[in-house]
Amino acid sequence: MPASPPPGYHLADIARGELGEATKVREETEEFLDAVAQNAHIMALVELSDLYGAIEAYLARHHPSTTMADLATMAAITRRAFQSGRRTAQ
Repeated sequence: MPASPPPGYHLADIARGELGEATKVREETEEFLDAVAQNAHIMALVELSDLYGAIEAYLARHHPSTTMADLATMAAITRRAFQSGRRTAQ
């Protein structure tokens, strides 16, 4: 029986995705989780930057009028709602 090839960066078996599609976002997320599991902090940060790029490409293909700044605005609103503990002004 032939020996398995030595692992590369990732120990998990991660399916390749297509740039601009949700599959690439999934791939980069799985690579990030694998880096965290390996306790490889720098690799995890690199994977987060790759994830950012995958999300940016997904937006360009499927939601071209939406920007990463738009997502950042929504993230800030969500953070504000969770920090205040309410969803509407009182």
